[in-house]
Amino acid sequence: MTNLNSVQYMLVYNMFSLTIAAMFAAFIFFIVGRSQVGEKYRPALLVSGLVVAIACYHYFRILNSWEGAFTLINGQYVPSGKPFNDAYRYVDWLLTVPLLLVELIAVLALPKKDREGLFGKLALAAFLMIALGYPGELSTDTTTRAIWGTLSSIPFVYILYVLWAKLGSTIPSQPPYVQTLMKNIRLLLLFTWGFYPITYMLPMFGIAPETSLVSVQVGYAVADILAKAFYGIMIYWIAYAKSEADGSLPAKH
Repeated sequence: MTNLNSVQYMLVYNMFSLTIAAMFAAFIFFIVGRSQVGEKYRPALLVSGLVVAIACYHYFRILNSWEGAFTLINGQYVPSGKPFNDAYRYVDWLLTVPLLLVELIAVLALPKKDREGLFGKLALAAFLMIALGYPGELSTDTTTRAIWGTLSSIPFVYILYVLWAKLGSTIPSQPPYVQTLMKNIRLLLLFTWGFYPITYMLPMFGIAPETSLVSVQVGYAVADILAKAFYGIMIYWIAYAKSEADGSLPAKH
């Protein structure tokens, strides 16, 4: 930890607060939205709600830890001696990243032959991606961080392969509007998940410690909002479009 001025400290603090609000609002949206799509697509929105609920809880803990890690002295936020527990973020990812992939497969309602084995393989790859990145996150040594970051990228590349090669082959069988949404949601995953390693590597670029600390926390928060809340909204759009296409939309009273 390092000294922060009031602008740096409050930027991170307010970003955590914004993330909590976004996750909570998204949770309400997904729970209410379940009744607006066909029954077979509702499990995907339930998972979406679960993802943002887990994230909301962990961001409360991250915010509390951030508050406890600093003390305001003469206009400067100095380390209080209590560690900032960034492990909450990795615990969150271990739970939510596999679920994000489950959301996508669930909402597509693929035939058994197309989805068989995908859940387990993608969940394992997501778990390894997060677990392998954590030792590097803890390290202050650039080489160690780079090694673990590289190892973490291997399952990430596998996930991208599945999304483009395996799931990509199922896109032509989807309704026209869903095809567009599927292409967009894959790009969203590529952008947001690709944003994490960029943020991860910031401390390796010789950036000032306080700038690096703030950039990493803000970067991860922005990526989480996009990768969880906004991603879930796209899952809802897919569920609604598929319900409309197959005539399973709930009757309006």
